[in-house]
Amino acid sequence: MKNVLIEKWNRIKRENPQIRIREAARQLDVSEAELVATGTGSGNTLLNNDFKSLLKEVEKIGQVMALTRNDYCVHERKGVYNKVAFNGEVGLAVNPDIDLRLFMSNWKFGFAVNENGRLSFQFFDKSGEAVHKIYLTESSDKEVYEGLKEKYKAANQDLPVDVEAWDDRQEEKQDSDIDSTHFGEAWKALQDTHHFHGMLKSFGVSRLQAMRLAPAGFTEPLDTGILKRVLESVAAQDVEIMVFTGSRGCIQIHTGLVKNLVQTGPWFNVLDPQFNMHLREDGIAAVWLVKKPTKDGIVTSIEIFDNDGGIIVQFFGKRKPGIPESEAWRSAINQNLAIPQ
Repeated sequence: MKNVLIEKWNRIKRENPQIRIREAARQLDVSEAELVATGTGSGNTLLNNDFKSLLKEVEKIGQVMALTRNDYCVHERKGVYNKVAFNGEVGLAVNPDIDLRLFMSNWKFGFAVNENGRLSFQFFDKSGEAVHKIYLTESSDKEVYEGLKEKYKAANQDLPVDVEAWDDRQEEKQDSDIDSTHFGEAWKALQDTHHFHGMLKSFGVSRLQAMRLAPAGFTEPLDTGILKRVLESVAAQDVEIMVFTGSRGCIQIHTGLVKNLVQTGPWFNVLDPQFNMHLREDGIAAVWLVKKPTKDGIVTSIEIFDNDGGIIVQFFGKRKPGIPESEAWRSAINQNLAIPQ
């Protein structure tokens, strides 16, 4: 079976050398992890499941590129993996460059991968979908990488990658079944943006449904054109923002400027030296302006959803707890909302 998959994978690469492994996996009706596993013994190495310990040691490699993606947004950030810590199955890496929230219960498979000399650690959930990847850069210490690869190498390199289907789509209640009055009161009483998810859960409300049921003035539907104009404004005015992109196992955050905005076919891109974002516009089902109360005042975000109601990417103004939201961020949004469509 493995040999048959290797043969099919090699044929696809010959026919389309530029194809991404994620797309090839879909064409072959297998998971990305299964395709990566075809390379074990010939460039790729299956890792043991001590992912937490490995992540704590990645900082020894020096500068790397962290990549987290979902179907419609790829988030790439260069930096050093400092301050990685875990509380049970939840991990944090809070740094100016590498800023992650890690949900380790959803990490199942890991590999050290060699793609024609491009070295990385890659991690996947039980369905074989990538949750996070760490690529070496020109500034990385390859000897340290090789040492970590050997240290965390699985004893049995022939272990099968047995994947399980994973459907995490949330079935929405009818709007009429939601206690919208108390939901609105709870929204207005928020003191911290981190409490938002818990509020949704307590009322049985999906995130996209919450956009419709929010109290008046706290959400507003937008179009993709407004999103791009806001990003063009913050790029021109040197306004620092925060960009959140998540998989099932990781949320990755960029805080800082975005400068070089480039449209390439359906992809809207940020192509900066330390941060790249690739947003596939034809996967966007809805764009919402969202306002959440906190003890530091209103926090405003632009949130992008796919057809299943999942979050693709979120944009905030740069802020920290105890500091009010950037007026420059609010101004960039309000100026572009005022432009006639």
